[in-house]
Amino acid sequence: MQQYIARREALLEKLLPGGMAVIYSGETEPCSLDEGFPFEANHHFFYLTGIRRENMALALVRPAGEGLPGHTVLFIEEPQPLAERWTGRRMTIEEAKAVSGVEDVRYIDQLDAFVGRCITREVITAAYFDCYKNAVGDPDSYNLRRAKAFAAAYPAVALRDVHPLVAGLRMVKDETEIAALREAVALTDAGLRRVLATLKPGQMEYQAQAEFEYAIRMGGADGVSFATIAGSGLNGCMMHYGTNHCRMEDGSLVLLDLGAKAKGYCADITRTYPVGGKYSERQRRIYDLVLSANRAVAAAARPGLTLRELNDLCKQVLGEGLVKLGMIADVSEVGKYYMHSVSHHLGIDTHDAIVHDQVKLEPGMVITDEPGLYIDEEAIGIRIEDDLLITADGCEVLSEAIPRTTAEIEALMAR
Repeated sequence: MQQYIARREALLEKLLPGGMAVIYSGETEPCSLDEGFPFEANHHFFYLTGIRRENMALALVRPAGEGLPGHTVLFIEEPQPLAERWTGRRMTIEEAKAVSGVEDVRYIDQLDAFVGRCITREVITAAYFDCYKNAVGDPDSYNLRRAKAFAAAYPAVALRDVHPLVAGLRMVKDETEIAALREAVALTDAGLRRVLATLKPGQMEYQAQAEFEYAIRMGGADGVSFATIAGSGLNGCMMHYGTNHCRMEDGSLVLLDLGAKAKGYCADITRTYPVGGKYSERQRRIYDLVLSANRAVAAAARPGLTLRELNDLCKQVLGEGLVKLGMIADVSEVGKYYMHSVSHHLGIDTHDAIVHDQVKLEPGMVITDEPGLYIDEEAIGIRIEDDLLITADGCEVLSEAIPRTTAEIEALMAR
């Protein structure tokens, strides 16, 4: 529980005096008449408590008075034996204390009264909620809906967004987080090796997906980090192809972008395999060019750089290679075959929370390294993605053990 206590203390220090943060775990959203979508707790709530249960809330209060200590309260569902017979046991107060390290644990129906008392007695002038929204047209999250309800009820209290404060903390991983990421990567490695052992022409893309997901679940994974991408042939040229319904033909490639989730943390790995066990000479040349960019980014990643600088390096390597292959006339034309960025942060989210995309790398940050080339006219889509832990003087490739050269891949498939 110590890491959760430390994270909450760090967040309390970021709140303004007279500030109160309320972060909800969320509720299950209905998907049919009598069933809900799989529940995923708000990731900031999980980061600060270690709990992934619905209908809970975390409140942190920093009093306005100088030198007064902040305090934290965790609100959980009250046990209900009849409901638990149908839906499973709820967490007890003692269990919540043991996991989170929060000493003051109450039931969720007391939250509104607690907030009201804080505003009047603690002289709360700023209330922080998780107001993150990815795009204007996206539906409001549960936390954002609660933020709007609070603003309507207490218009004199300034509404602030806690997301950038927690995101700043989440960007640098502690030892517990790094251990979970290592586990997620190792499970992903095992899943990909199962795919290599079973892949053959005539299979459906969803069968490769099934082999991977069976292996990681049997290995103890929470599940997948995101919907598995298994795109063969031209499908591998689509960045977020997800139907996985086509037959994999001999002579084609299959691009597998996938990851296991362990203890709430995500791996994000991409490998591109020859369905028939051998790369053609043309496929090999393109593959080796992508691999050279992958290795160049891993060699360059270090504290002080930005993701934009790593992407500029990637574009230079890919562009020069494409010029040599006669596919473009100038490096500036690399966007014809490479149209995404080479990296993003990784953690509880696959595209993990960040303050902004030009933050300089620091030791403890974990990022991806994923160059790719997509040649529609030849139905060749190749991406090679690894996960990098930034260290004091460079980086550690957490996924170094996952086979990535054409020789390694062909040898494993030949067995």
